[in-house]
Amino acid sequence: MAGDDDRVYYVISDLHIGGDEQLEEIDFLDELLAFLQRLERTEENAALVINGDAFGLWEFTTVEGMAKFDVLESTYPELFAQLRATGEQIPITLVPGNHDHELAAYDAYVDRFAEYNVDLVQSQSVTRTVGDHAIHFEHGHQQDPNNHIDNWGDPHVTPLGYYYNTLVTSRAGQLSNRGKYNWLKDVQAVTPTERVPVWMLSKYFYREMNPVLRYALIPFLLLFNVSAVLAVLAGLDLLNIWSLPVDATTAFLGQFGTIGTAVWFLLAINTAVAGVLLLVAIPLSLLRRDIRKTIDRFGVFETGLTVDAEAPYAAAARTVFDEQPATTIFCYGHTHRPSVQSVDGGLVVNTGTWLKRLHRRDGVIGLLPPVFYPSYQLCAVRIAPTEDGVAVEYEQIEKPTPSPEELTLTERLLTLGRTPNVELPDRTVVAGDDAEPSAE
Repeated sequence: MAGDDDRVYYVISDLHIGGDEQLEEIDFLDELLAFLQRLERTEENAALVINGDAFGLWEFTTVEGMAKFDVLESTYPELFAQLRATGEQIPITLVPGNHDHELAAYDAYVDRFAEYNVDLVQSQSVTRTVGDHAIHFEHGHQQDPNNHIDNWGDPHVTPLGYYYNTLVTSRAGQLSNRGKYNWLKDVQAVTPTERVPVWMLSKYFYREMNPVLRYALIPFLLLFNVSAVLAVLAGLDLLNIWSLPVDATTAFLGQFGTIGTAVWFLLAINTAVAGVLLLVAIPLSLLRRDIRKTIDRFGVFETGLTVDAEAPYAAAARTVFDEQPATTIFCYGHTHRPSVQSVDGGLVVNTGTWLKRLHRRDGVIGLLPPVFYPSYQLCAVRIAPTEDGVAVEYEQIEKPTPSPEELTLTERLLTLGRTPNVELPDRTVVAGDDAEPSAE
């Protein structure tokens, strides 16, 4: 164990700084510098823990080894200068994550970061004391089978997540500026990764598709649900089973003259297309179901890409709390979801991310692609001793939402009244001695 018992710990994680081409951009650089400057001036007995994925080393595909540090150093001189200044006043501990696992693979990184007053710890986790309690810090990817590092410190390890980020994320950074809007680089903000195809379809429809084609499709897509019902009713009419709905609709629209005729033709076209799609969907659905059963039978995909954001970490925390009775806080990142959960009298704390977050908002009608609403949820977790034990609270770091610039008018209209709730967890105190943590 290390650290003063009365020290206050500030914890951040998942900055993902660096990468190929467009991934070099840091949308939150000003906020990060301001946060570090505040810690530089603090009168608290404070320390900073950067709990993994500070840097996107997996996303560098044109340089190897320590050359990646040279690129970081030359690309972000202000950041490294501020780390040096802040590190002169308070201790800064850097823990490797999966994206920057190479920090644990090359001892030279320790010396290079030491030049900027950053203590790089090359182990999987660190423990610090606060009062009579202890905090376990780890990035969290060791609990994720897709990013688990079997041979810690081996520079050649390549879990599934490594291939995804070197082949997909880094490539997105190289191609992003070719779009009508520089959006492809945000692929690293899409979680879980299964949503990437839907997200790309969404961005194509709302950003890349020819506007004339898009606005021509919107009425059909909005009316699809109605048209599907009308297609069934039209089929019943053609079979002379039930003609009342079609006759009633025709009579009703006939009252409005030319406008009614135009609406009738629009509905007729939509109904015809919807009918064809419904007929095709039946055999396709049966085929998809049979293929799925075959894949499951052979066990081709035994491990999904989605990893539970809470259960594996609760299980890991129970093990740590059992083996180290003084430890009452298990602090991790990795999943990008700030949260606090009570486990066996202790707390499991997720520090979130400084990347943009994308919140899926499905359409309430029709077949329009979902909208991925962007927001920032920048925060630092403050862990401090209190008279009752240890308090965990989230400090919000304000950053305006990027939605006005990044969402089209259509997307903004479709998400009216449906913006995401990005509130951070409440302050929680863990008292120890088998007392349950309490939220305030």
